[in-house]
Amino acid sequence: MSDKSVIEVHDLYKLYRLGSNVVRALDGVDFTIGEGEFCAIVGPSGSGKSTLLNMMAGLEKPTKGEVIIEGQHLEKMNENQLVKLRREKVGFIFQSFNLLPTLNAAENVALPLTFRGMPKRLRIKRAILALNMVGLKNHMKHKPLQMSGGQQQRVGVARALVVNPAIIFADEPTGNLDSSTSGEVMDLLQKVVREHNKTVVMVTHDDKLAQFADRIFHIIDGKIFKIEEKGKDRGIQ
Repeated sequence: MSDKSVIEVHDLYKLYRLGSNVVRALDGVDFTIGEGEFCAIVGPSGSGKSTLLNMMAGLEKPTKGEVIIEGQHLEKMNENQLVKLRREKVGFIFQSFNLLPTLNAAENVALPLTFRGMPKRLRIKRAILALNMVGLKNHMKHKPLQMSGGQQQRVGVARALVVNPAIIFADEPTGNLDSSTSGEVMDLLQKVVREHNKTVVMVTHDDKLAQFADRIFHIIDGKIFKIEEKGKDRGIQ
C-alpha cells in the first residue's frame, strides 16, 4: 500500500425520517483508505455498512459530511458528474453476480466498456485479458448457466477489472457461494490488490471473510467503533 489516499470520509452522516423518528444510518463516520489497500466494512444487518458503501460510490448523498475520491468531492457533484466518475474510476462486484444470461463470459465482462463507446473488437480483447487475470481463459465462450457460482463471480471480478478502475467496491461478494468457493474468491481479490495495486472496499457480515483484508472497519448503529489492522486493532473513543 502506498501513502497516497484514494478515499477520504469526513464526519459523514445519513439521517432518515421514519414517521416522527429520525434514524441515523451513519452517525459521524471518519476514515481514510490508501492506494492499494484492501479494506472490509463489517457489521450486522442494519448497521449502516451498505449505506456507507453507497455513499463512497456516490449512489447516495450524505445528510452531512464529505466523501472524497482521488481528490474529488462526491457530495458537490451532480448526477452526470457522479456517473462519469463511477464509469472511469470504479468497478463493482455484486452478491448476485448480475450477469446477463444471453451473453457469454467475454461479452458480460466487456459490457461496461460499451458505455465508453469502445469498438467491439477492442472491448472483447480487453475482456479476454481480464478473464485471464481471474483464471478463466478457457471459459470465455461459456454462458452464465454453463458455469458454477464461483466461476460466475470470477466473471464478476473480471467485469469490475476490465475498466481498469482505481477502486473496486464489493457488496457481500461471496453471499451466494459456499465457504470453499468463498475462500477462492477472497484469494482472488487479495491477488488483485497485490498484483494490480487496486484499492478494494468490501462490505460483509462475515468476520471470517473480513480477515482477508488489510484493515477491518467494524460498524454498529452507523458508527465505526473499531478499526482492526493485521496483528493489532484500535477502538474508536
